[in-house]
Amino acid sequence: MEGITHPIPRTVEEVFSDFRGRRAGLIKALTNDMVKFYQTCDPEKENLCLYGLPNETWEVNLPVEEVPPELPEPALGINFARDGMQEKDWVSLVAVHSDSWLLSVAFYFGARFGFGKNERKRLFQMINELPTIFEVVSGSNAKQSKDLSVNNNNSKSKPSGIKSRQSESLTKVAKMSSPPPKEEDDESEDEEEDDEQGAVCGACGDNYGTDEFWICCDACEKWFHGKCVKITPAKAEHIKHYKCPSCSNKRARP
Repeated sequence: MEGITHPIPRTVEEVFSDFRGRRAGLIKALTNDMVKFYQTCDPEKENLCLYGLPNETWEVNLPVEEVPPELPEPALGINFARDGMQEKDWVSLVAVHSDSWLLSVAFYFGARFGFGKNERKRLFQMINELPTIFEVVSGSNAKQSKDLSVNNNNSKSKPSGIKSRQSESLTKVAKMSSPPPKEEDDESEDEEEDDEQGAVCGACGDNYGTDEFWICCDACEKWFHGKCVKITPAKAEHIKHYKCPSCSNKRARP
């Protein structure tokens, strides 16, 4: 159990330094000292907590008996789940709880010493520049960086005329100031007919009207007045793949 033997941080920089030291200790426990940490978390023992200390060390101990505690307490009983999960999953769970605990300690100091809005924002920005313990332990931070690099390269090589599925979906649920776009004059007559059909509501048959919300069915690709299919703009924002009532009924039939 950690006692208050370390200098109490009072400024943004001091709180961040405290955060960084505790974080380094926790990462050490879940990586370099993993064997020792694993053995220390004996399920036969009482409720145990993992503490990160400001001097970049760690300890597994019983929670403090003082109520309320001097500092926010980390997750209780991490040892009980050790043998009931895959080791990788258990370590990831401990890492997530450790990230949460670090933030609670940092902003506890911020509240205790009266950090204002700008100070809290600056503290969070400094913290947010560091990968989370979970990202370090799971390697997801490196994977995200690699995926981002690959996506950036792909986006650079992609022809400008090709639209992603995501952008199409956003277009379908957006409130439109003009009817569904028609193709250029040099497109085929079939495509022009499809576009003309798109400007007619598949439910009521009326043409597009100014300042009306429309939504497109991902199955039949027909356009509908939002009011005709009882879909509001707010509701449409949460729909990934919309199916009109007709297409939904077809799928529901045995």
